[in-house]
Amino acid sequence: MKPSDTRSTTLLGMLCMASGAMLLATNDAITKWLIVEFHVGEIMFFRGLWAFPVLGVLVYFNGGVSTLRLNRPKAVWGRAVVALLVSVLVTFSFINLPLAEAAALIFMSPIFLTAFAPLLLREHVGIWRWAAVLLGFVGVLMMIQPGTETFNAWVFFPLAAAACSATRDIITRKMGTHDSATAVMVYTSIVALIGGAVTLPFGAHWPTLTQWGWFALAGTFVSLAHLLIVKALQLAAGAVVSPLKYLSLVWSAVIGYLVWGDMPGALKVAGAALVVVAGLLILYRETRRRAA
Repeated sequence: MKPSDTRSTTLLGMLCMASGAMLLATNDAITKWLIVEFHVGEIMFFRGLWAFPVLGVLVYFNGGVSTLRLNRPKAVWGRAVVALLVSVLVTFSFINLPLAEAAALIFMSPIFLTAFAPLLLREHVGIWRWAAVLLGFVGVLMMIQPGTETFNAWVFFPLAAAACSATRDIITRKMGTHDSATAVMVYTSIVALIGGAVTLPFGAHWPTLTQWGWFALAGTFVSLAHLLIVKALQLAAGAVVSPLKYLSLVWSAVIGYLVWGDMPGALKVAGAALVVVAGLLILYRETRRRAA
């Protein structure tokens, strides 16, 4: 491959990652908007319905129905259940927290993953990554400010979501490549849809045409976002494109200000910055470790 081709592929990968991050943040904003009128289960169900057209296209271009055969069904279904819990906790996070603050706390996931790795993955974590974990938790303390009047107990939802997200990623690592990414996405979406459907008898109501449009956008955006992120990692090195995930924090802050008038204080911004720096440090050390 020519150097110019390599540069073009890398730039395309970066564009895919940046676009995926912005779509995820937009999906979060739509979810925060809908949570005023719908309970969490309704959002999971109605949004989940619109994920399947995108997934159907993905299945078609990746080998058809045969790609849905599972080699490790227990792991795939278990991961799907944990992913459902993550989605539920993330949705609860938007009920009473600013969009950008909730998103920043959810980005603790790679930091939790590093902290869990020695126990659950039997991986050695060096001094630099432990320092990043400590830095991330300092950032969280700066954002949530426990013991002060500004403390909001709802912060436990995004933090729990981050911990469960780390658990989901650990299961994914243990699964390896025995089952296709397409199959994992499809079965995860099925479990999310079933989880939402179970709650419908408890106070569900039919969306208006406008609300259906929002659900359609949310379901399409979240599916496209995951596809773009996978494509980005296929086109370029993870160390190059992964930091662009944090663009979703900027986009969340912009949407939060324009739609809800949220203006985070200096201490919260500094705390979020420490979480980002900690995540980038973990990514850098992880890349160095794999290269070695």
